[in-house]
Formats: sequence, structure tokens, C-alpha cells
Amino acid sequence: MITKSSLYRKEMLYGYLFILPPILGLLIFVMFPFLYSLYGSFTDWDGLGQMNFIGLANFKDLLTDDLFYKAMFNTFFLMLGIPIGLLLALLLAMGLNRKIPGTTTFRVIYYIPVISSLAAVSIMWNWAYNGDYGLVNQFLDLFGIKGPNWLANKDTVKPALIIMTVWKGLGYTMLLYLAALQSVSRTYYEAAELDGANGFQIFRNITWPMVKPVTFFLIVTNIIGGSQIFTEMNIMTPTGGPEYSSASIVFYIWQKAFSNLQMGYASAMAMILGIFIFVITLVQFKMNEKSAYDGD
Repeated sequence: MITKSSLYRKEMLYGYLFILPPILGLLIFVMFPFLYSLYGSFTDWDGLGQMNFIGLANFKDLLTDDLFYKAMFNTFFLMLGIPIGLLLALLLAMGLNRKIPGTTTFRVIYYIPVISSLAAVSIMWNWAYNGDYGLVNQFLDLFGIKGPNWLANKDTVKPALIIMTVWKGLGYTMLLYLAALQSVSRTYYEAAELDGANGFQIFRNITWPMVKPVTFFLIVTNIIGGSQIFTEMNIMTPTGGPEYSSASIVFYIWQKAFSNLQMGYASAMAMILGIFIFVITLVQFKMNEKSAYDGD
């Protein structure tokens, strides 16, 4: 006879078996590498030989490393594309939320860059930014404007990368905003129109508060993703750009780890980057709690 306790134990066993794969994945592919990298940040290690413990020496060296500060500045500068992308995506979503012909086609067109290979997109934009025969300069030439060699000029390489990253992620952001807008009940807008509210007042008091949760999600995920940007500059400016003006912090970490074989020093930078991402995300959550909007 099967007792209640034996059935309970059997269900518990099955439950543990179901959650075992993700737990093992977390331990093997997240926790172990994190702890190993944390220890590595306190060592002098080339990634192959013995790990020699040197205490805080790597972190002290970071304080006097000009390229580290430059890479961090470049990373922050490239994040200027986040608010630009959010604004453009929201405007596009509001336009495509209207009942006009062709909206489905435009949604597909805007989303194509999102599903395209990042490497392929980077190669395409690398060609488009070419100073001699690039498509961007050919377009500017139609208006009598002589375009620069975008990726070989320290003043234009970061804006060029921002344009490319905004274009690449615009469709994804637009689609999330569009979903948020379509979930807003029409009764809010109808009531506002009956009260005589104009377009700006409707946006400020109805549309913006209702899409705020999506905006919060996008800001957090874009900051995390922007902090780890790497593929674009590795393909478009493989040396870090003129005067190291396009190198991100992850590019510098990769260069130190795999080009210079300074794995311990790279691990120390990775820890600093991880702390930065954690702090920024925590601040965003605290700010969101203070300005949370309840649609009910």
C-alpha cells in the first residue's frame, strides 16, 4: 500500500530532478567561473601557468592605468545611445500603434536588424563608414558634404558606433514599447479627451506612466548590455580605434587576457565591471520603487 508520505517523497524527488539541470548550470557556468575569476584577480597569472598570489597589486595597478580609464570613458560615452534609442523607439511605436495601412510591414522591416548576425551587421557598417567608398559618405556627397573617415577619426568613431548600435537595437525596443502601448485601455484616452486634454497632456499623464515599467526594463538591460559591448569594436576597430578612442572596457579586458596573457589583471578589471553593473542596477531598482506607478 502506497502511503501519503511515500507519494510526497516521490513528488519531492521528481521536483528536485526537474530543478537539478538549471541549478547545475548555474553552479558550473556562473558561480564556478565567478569564484575562479575572483581568485584570479588577486594573482599574477597568464592563463596557462601557475597562479601566483599577489594580493591587491592588480587593483593598485588599475588606479594608474590610463587605458583603463579611457576604456571606461568610452564605454560610458557609447551609452549615450541608450536614451537616443529609447526616444526613437517610443516615437516609432506610437506611430505604428495607429490604424494605418502598412504598419505590419514596417514592424517587420524595423525588426530585421535585431535578428541579423551582429558580426554581419558590424561588417556591413564597417563598409558603410569607409572614408573612400562608404555608403554614408556617398549619401552626404549628394548634399555637397565631404564626409570623414568615420572609423579612423577619434572625433567621429564613437558617434559612428552609437548610430550603428541604435540602429541595431531599435526594432527590439520599438516592439516592446508597441506591446506596452497596445495594453493601455482606450478608456483612459477617451476620458482624457472628454476632459479636453491635449496631445502632450495625454502623453505625459497616461502614455508615459503606463509605459514606464517597460522603460525601466529597457534602461536596466541596455546598461548591462552597453557595459559589455565588445563585438562591434572588435570587428570595426580591431586595434581599439585611433588613440584607443573606441575601445570599451570589455575590449580592454579581452586584450589584456588573450593578447597580453595578463589573465589576473583582466580578472581584476572584470570584477570592477561586475561591481559597477551591480551598483547601477541596484540604483535603478531603488529609483523605480520611488516612482512606481499603479495603473489600478
